[in-house]
Amino acid sequence: MKRTDITSLFPEATDEQINALMTINGNDINNAKKGVDELQASLKDAQSKLANVENNSTALQEAIDRANGLQSELDTMKAAETLRVTREEVARSVGVPAHLLTAETKEDCEAQAKSILEFAKPSKYPSVPDGGEPIGNPQKATRDQFAEYFNQVL
Repeated sequence: MKRTDITSLFPEATDEQINALMTINGNDINNAKKGVDELQASLKDAQSKLANVENNSTALQEAIDRANGLQSELDTMKAAETLRVTREEVARSVGVPAHLLTAETKEDCEAQAKSILEFAKPSKYPSVPDGGEPIGNPQKATRDQFAEYFNQVL
């Protein structure tokens, strides 16, 4: 507010009244400037704190993402270990090597182990066409016959 503004609004005002109004107006302006300065300082402080919070939240999000990745890896390892233990138990109880088992559940491992045993079970001895009896009437012992055969071949 200017002195001319006061005199145009209040033409009968004295110089003392105008000076008093100007002083009051000046004090109001100074107080407002102080308030603005304080608000600007508070704003800068808040912006600084916000920047720190944003940095911390970024670091926190990175830590959360890393923790989630590690949890996933741990879950995978636990599942693999549980499967390995299950396969070893079944292999031990049924009597087959654990590395031959590839099933994912205990029931499937047991069925697979039984199938492996059935497949690996030796069949009956092969039949010999002549019944396994020596041909003719050998006069010599088996050991002597083998030695004679060996000498002929070499």
